[in-house]
Amino acid sequence: MAENQFFVDSDKLSEKALENKHRLENDPSYRTNHMEYMEGMEQIESDIMDKVLSAMNEYDYEKYTAIDVRRALSSDRCSIEDFKALLSPAAEPFLEEMAQKAKIETSKHFGNTVYLFTPLYIANYCENYCIYCGFNCYNDIVRKKLDYNEIEHEMKVIADSGIEEILMLTGESRSMSDVKYIGEACKLASKYFRNVGLEIYPVNTDEYKYLHECGADYVTVFQETYNSDKYETLHLMGHKRVFPYRFEAQERAIRGGMRGVGFSALLGLSDFRKDALATALHVYYLQRKYPHVEYSLSCPRLRPIINNEKINPLDVHERQLCQVLCAYRIFLPYVGITVSSREEKHFRDGIVKIAATKVSAGVSTGIGDHESKYTGKENEDAGDEQFEIADNRSFDDMYKDMSEEGMQPVLNDYVYV
Repeated sequence: MAENQFFVDSDKLSEKALENKHRLENDPSYRTNHMEYMEGMEQIESDIMDKVLSAMNEYDYEKYTAIDVRRALSSDRCSIEDFKALLSPAAEPFLEEMAQKAKIETSKHFGNTVYLFTPLYIANYCENYCIYCGFNCYNDIVRKKLDYNEIEHEMKVIADSGIEEILMLTGESRSMSDVKYIGEACKLASKYFRNVGLEIYPVNTDEYKYLHECGADYVTVFQETYNSDKYETLHLMGHKRVFPYRFEAQERAIRGGMRGVGFSALLGLSDFRKDALATALHVYYLQRKYPHVEYSLSCPRLRPIINNEKINPLDVHERQLCQVLCAYRIFLPYVGITVSSREEKHFRDGIVKIAATKVSAGVSTGIGDHESKYTGKENEDAGDEQFEIADNRSFDDMYKDMSEEGMQPVLNDYVYV
């Protein structure tokens, strides 16, 4: 992959966007050392990152053979070495056997349940220069930040549909979406939903503690890619550029009292086999360090974004995605696995019978347009979407389809006392 393959074509940018791009490239933080913490970033004592990156860098998936894959599939307990074999190209001819084994593990620990939730984007302002993201700070899009009345209106629309779990997201901008703003949104969400998740910029332990006290139950952070060298070429400016601070976000969230944490690489940014290995090992080592916490994995592929039609999923096809998900389930049998609306209906309907345990429904990646999604009433003041989705099903349609597929849709499985 050529390094400049992801860059936006300057000829397609507006005058305003070009001015913003020039300003950012002259910012003192542009292309600073991506392995050095910035002012205000908490540093914790942890050896998890070294373990994960060491294993990923040493992973030579071409050395595995059919014998290694058969051994992994016949093992009662999947070791790290077995997992490496299941992620390797040698395992591709064994996809059917992997799916069968993954289905057994899923049924054993989750039955035939599938959890439904919806994301709610409350702001799309961003201070990061990530060249593959529709929200990146120089992309010329319609920016929007919902006020508290608008947030509550969106939540009521979603809750009235029957959904009981929400994932709130913002662009990564402390100045426009500070921790207090997100905390107040969590308090509002607690009025309407039984489970409240966050996918926001990484924060310090005390800030995660505050957000948990405001009503947040779990935190998801995408590492995007675990290849730190590639990461440096993709994240050119902003707090997100600091690789170790992002890597340690889930551990800080755990220390801040969050009930659950989610992990993901964005498959297609770098070598997806190595990224998949690192993602699972990130969970594996933290699971042993903090066994009381709920862990989940997502497995998104890169999707097209606004103002750059050239960006598409690279090198990761549905069969390879299925291989990764089956390997995840066999290696981490107790972990929740989410498959997002980035994937087509046929894939999501199939994978929940094999390895996935959670899907989103009634999805919008725009700001303030859930009412239009649910009622057809257009909101001309909505903010632009982060990326294109492939599965546009409503909550009602998703619930019906999952039931007809023989699955048991679950909206909430917690009893609060």
